Parts: sequence; C-alpha cells; structure tokens
Amino acid sequence: MSGPSAPRQLLDDIGLSLVFFTRLRLPSSDFGGRSLADAIWAAPFAGLAVAIIGALVYAIAYSLGLASGPAAALTLAATMLVTGCLHEDGLSDIADGFWGGRTRDRKLEIMRDSRIGAYGAAALGLSLLIRWSALSELAGPGHIFLALLAAHAGSRGLFGAFMHLLPPARSDGLSASAGFVASQTAAIGAALGAVALLALGLGGAI
Repeated sequence: MSGPSAPRQLLDDIGLSLVFFTRLRLPSSDFGGRSLADAIWAAPFAGLAVAIIGALVYAIAYSLGLASGPAAALTLAATMLVTGCLHEDGLSDIADGFWGGRTRDRKLEIMRDSRIGAYGAAALGLSLLIRWSALSELAGPGHIFLALLAAHAGSRGLFGAFMHLLPPARSDGLSASAGFVASQTAAIGAALGAVALLALGLGGAI
C-alpha cells in the first residue's frame, strides 16, 4: 500500500502517526489495517500536535510572568513528555553506538543496549542545552509555536524519505517491520515538512 486514497485512510494514517510518535492515546482502533509505512507521510501531524502542546505551555508560563528561560525549560519538558523522550533516546543510542563501537555489529549491539554511556549523555545534554538556548531567544508564544512547528513537523517530514532511501540496519528492527515506504508516500511527508519550515520563515521567527 501507499499514501492515503480516501478520507478514512487519511484519518487512520494521522491517528497511527499520533500513537506512534507521541504518548497521546486515541480510542482503540486498528487504523484500517494501515501500516507505519503507509502512514509515515502523516508524521508531520504528530509534530503539529507536539508543537501545539509546547506552545500552550509556553503561553501559560508567559502569561504568569515567567522569564523566557524558565518558560523555555517548561516548554521543552512538555514536548519531551508528549513524545515520551522517543527521539532523545534515539539520539543517545546513536551517539553511544557510532562513537563507542568500531565495527558495524558492535555499533548495533551498543545501540540496542538500554543503558546510556558517556557519548550518549554528552550528546543528550548538548542537545537539550542548544534547544533551551534557542527557545529562550524567541519572543512570544507565536514565535515559539512556529519554531516548534518547524522543528517537530519539519523534521518528521523526512522520516518517510529516509525509510524509502536507506535500507534497514537490522532485519529485525523497527524500520524493517514497518515495511517498504513508497516514493509517493515519502514525497507527501517531505512536502508537509517543507510547509512547516516555510511557515517559520514567513512568520518572522528567524
């Protein structure tokens, strides 16, 4: 299967993406039998949900008179809670694996280990510091929302392209079990991600 061809499939794909990329829970559904490979085009919608929640937290903190630093920290914490630290976990695994292992098999072994090493901790700490610093420099909830939208929706728009172009690292990994991503599906996701990035520029947040 490929991208959505009917309104029902569109809603099923968005729902599946929300459940996969966030901790948000929807009413029990098999999402029309759609696979992650079918629904990956809708990943930017999960990013939109994360951006909305993060911006709401910032707006509340802003209205209560909190300084930009603490407000940015709360916003960052909210986005991490919504995603279940899915991407932070992946970042630390990659840092540990690529810098801690010499061979391909050793790198994959380290990345599968649930424990975090020095490289992973350093990468995670640096990532959080950069994101907090960037959010702290933005003025107002509107700019915060556009920045979060670009980061969370824009980046997720490339998931399908990577899954389409790159072979799975492991035959028993998540990418392999997700199935093959069609070029049309990858293109739709990338286009949606590009719209999020365009909104950032047009909104004057950069």
